[in-house]
Amino acid sequence: MSTTPLPGIGVQYDLTTREHQHLSVIAHRDGARTVNVYRSDDPDACAQSLRLTTAESAALIDALTPDHHSPSVLHTTDLGLVAERIELSAVSHWNGRVLGETRMRTDTGVSIVAVLRRAEAIPSPAPDFRLAGGDTLIMIGTREGIDAAAEILGRE
Repeated sequence: MSTTPLPGIGVQYDLTTREHQHLSVIAHRDGARTVNVYRSDDPDACAQSLRLTTAESAALIDALTPDHHSPSVLHTTDLGLVAERIELSAVSHWNGRVLGETRMRTDTGVSIVAVLRRAEAIPSPAPDFRLAGGDTLIMIGTREGIDAAAEILGRE
């Protein structure tokens, strides 16, 4: 893939597929994207051009990368583990309770590796760490475990 700055417009990304099809994406400064498909018999002639809004671009990214379930997913590895962030609601049952009471690791196999609170990060919170509404919990586990953890943490 090659990148070309387009002064006053944005950046153009060019890609030639394995089947020698030329595609380009222009990332406009306003967040829009233009996807161009070029003719195979004339790589300089555009056969199709499609302009996408920022929201449409985000939807296309999600469609092209289905492992990217949501903006809260941080990373998925080949080992089947997911790192995800989940925000604790102010009306959560767990607001003001200690982390150990959630039985998170015991019941779901998920590890809470950090808690983000305002501008502070608390790594490796201990079982006696007191949760608060608005905390963002960074968790690692299987997809199923993370889903179960989200259910537990969503309890009001």
